[in-house]
Formats: sequence, C-alpha cells, structure tokens
Amino acid sequence: MASRNCVVPARQLRENEHGREPDMKCHFTNFVTALSLFVLPALMSITGLVRGSDNPPLATTRPTIDAATLHHKVLCGYQGWFRCPGDGTNEGWKHWSRRRETIMPKSLTFEMWPDMTEYTDDEKYAAPGFTYPDGKSAYLFSSANRKTVERHFKWMQEYGIDGAFVQRFLADLGNPSSDRVLENVRAAAANTGRVYAVCYDLSGTSKETVYDKLVADWKRLVDEKQITQDERYLHHNGKPVLFVWGFYSERFDAAMAHRIIDFFKTDPKYGVTLVGGCQWYWKNEKDAEWARAFRRFDVISPWNVGNTTKIDGRKEAATGYWKDDLAEAKRAGVLYLPVIYPGFGWTNLKGKGPAAATIPRLGGEFFSRQFNTAADLGMDMAYVAMFDEVDEGTAIFKVSNSPPLEANFATYEGLPSDRYLHLTGEGAKVIRGERKTMPEIQIEP
Repeated sequence: MASRNCVVPARQLRENEHGREPDMKCHFTNFVTALSLFVLPALMSITGLVRGSDNPPLATTRPTIDAATLHHKVLCGYQGWFRCPGDGTNEGWKHWSRRRETIMPKSLTFEMWPDMTEYTDDEKYAAPGFTYPDGKSAYLFSSANRKTVERHFKWMQEYGIDGAFVQRFLADLGNPSSDRVLENVRAAAANTGRVYAVCYDLSGTSKETVYDKLVADWKRLVDEKQITQDERYLHHNGKPVLFVWGFYSERFDAAMAHRIIDFFKTDPKYGVTLVGGCQWYWKNEKDAEWARAFRRFDVISPWNVGNTTKIDGRKEAATGYWKDDLAEAKRAGVLYLPVIYPGFGWTNLKGKGPAAATIPRLGGEFFSRQFNTAADLGMDMAYVAMFDEVDEGTAIFKVSNSPPLEANFATYEGLPSDRYLHLTGEGAKVIRGERKTMPEIQIEP
C-alpha cells in the first residue's frame, strides 16, 4: 500500500515561502510528572549531545501517562506495517520489499535499516543475501511480533515519550494482521503505561466505500474489541480520541467530509474527539464547504512532512504559517496538533529521480527547531511523524549506523542510534513546559 507521502499532492512536497517566520491548564498527574522528572532531566541536558558519544543515562522508571487528555502530550505515529516470512502472517516481506516473496537490493522499499542489536533471537528474521559490514547475517523485525511492539513501547517509556497513534489502514482492513498489530499495541501500552489511540489512514480507499468501511470498522472496534474501554486508550473531554487522516479534496468531496465528521462528532454511542488530518494549506481552501469542514474538527492536524523552506541554503521545516494556523483554529474553536518530523528520504522506495526530495536531518537540528517553534507559540501537544517509518526516512526509533553493504541506506551519520528517541523525549519536555528549549545541538566536524 502506498504510504502517506506517496498520495499527498506534489505541491505539498515543493519548497515554499511559508517558513520565513519562525488553555494551558495542567492536570494533577502532569504536575506530579514534572516534579518527578525535574532534577534528572536537568542533569541529562546540561552537556548537550555530541557526535559519537553515548546519550546520558535515562531514568529507569517513568510515571504512567494520563490518558484523560490530549494536552501536554507528544504522540508518535506508529505504522506497525512491517512483516517477515515466518512471523505467522503469510505476508512475506511486506513493507520491506516490493516483492513479498523475496527481498533483494533492487526490491527494497525502505530507506533506513533498523538497529537490531537489542532484539532477541525470536524477534529477528534473517534477510537472505544481506550481511552487516562484519560479515554477519542481517536481520529485520516484524510488527506482528508482540515482543517487538512491546520493545518499541518500552523505548517510548524509557525516553519519556507519551505514546502513539497506531495507524490503521482502511485499504488493508481485510488482512487479519491489522487486528493483530492493534492487539500488540494494546498490550504494550498497558505494560508500559503509555497511551494510544487509533489513527485511520484513508489512503487507497475509494470515495464510494470510504464512509461505510470507516464507520463499520470503528463500530467493530468499539463493540467487539472494546478498545475505548482500555485504561490506556487516550480520551479528551470525556470522549475517546480518534484520528482520521486523509481529508483531501482530491480524494472525495466536501459532502463526504461532512458526513464523516457528522457521524464521529454526534453519534451518541460511537462519538469521539475527532482529530482531522488534512493538507497544510487548509486555511487557504477556496471551496466554502471544504473550508467549513476543516473548522468542524475537534482537533486539526495539517500534514507537514515534506513542506520545507530554505534558510541559509538549507532545507528547514516550513513552520512560519503555524502562528496564523493556530489563530484561525482558535477562532473556530478547534485545537491544533502540529506535525513534527526529523527529516525525509525515499530513494529506495522511489528511485534516484526523487533524490532531490531528501530532507537532511542536520544532526537533529531540523527536528529540534520544530519543537521550539511549537512551544514558542504556546502549543501544548504535538504529533511526531513517525516512530518506525523507515520507508520514507522519518523514523525516530533506533536505526543502524552500520547497515548491510549490499544497498544504500541512510543512517544517523555516526550519532547514537537512540539519538532521535532522546530528542523526542526532550521535545516532549518542551511541549509540556518542563524546559524552555531543546538541548543545544553540538556536532563535532
């Protein structure tokens, strides 16, 4: 299935000039969290982050995250779409290779090789023909493996990340492993004290079937799976949070958008706090009914991955429009959930032609600036895209700096493999108001 950037209009990926400009009531749980994490995080961040050095020691325990509000949260998108032969799904090398039955250099669809050093033998799936620089066989993971999903959530816990929006792809719901991954996430969130919520991705679903599929699956999750009764399922204003991504006028008309919004905002049994994922230029929408639809979400989250500007010849995330976005959202009575991402690249997925779309990470500076901008504007929540998205080079989890030599892979350029987990945890402190800015990025030449 195509991933998000594959279906976003090309104008969203082009560089633009919008980046020229660079209800805060704290719940008691958040107050306790801030106190419990104050001294150690301060000591951790004094020296900054230096190339090649290990990150400072992390707290061995983290408080359980308050599941009653979106405020003061940093949540990562969790794709959970990776499969391997032998994982019990019969889906082959799904999302690792464009050929499910085999994996080879020419069939690769991902940009970064995960750091597998911490995974146990029963989580490792040998990738035939791929070897690490030391000559040893290379391995990949499957999101269908419950132990692996729990490992990922333990990393969230260890680094102070609040939880995840688990992606649920409407076009792939006929596959039983979709439910399996969701169950893995439920168990992992319960065991680690993280929160989670479902994020439906409407990509690849026809406009004729999108409403029926979406509503039917949500009803099943509520009635049969009873996910909204989970202690760890995220709520806001007394309702379960549901993210629906894909409100693009290129996909369906405004009438369909309103029909979806009507159901999720008004149904007495299945109603939710609705997060709507849409184009970054939503505020300039000319169609009156689409413009009205964007202002009916409970929370708006404009997709910003690939949206850049040039500063001193370098690509930076376009965030200059956030201030006006936030003001417009407030006028409409809508909360604003900014999308923050660490970089981008998809040369293995798309070929050498789109190499110009690559967005360098700048050692983490690209990522950190977005957190600082969000905090400066008073935003107290953020969506990090993504936790495990190695397909398009936006992953923040542990990535190998010594990937197999049989193909070209992006790395963290010698920086610790937990670099972006650490930065995301620090960004969460900024969003929660526990520190004023991100640690200074120090990179030795």
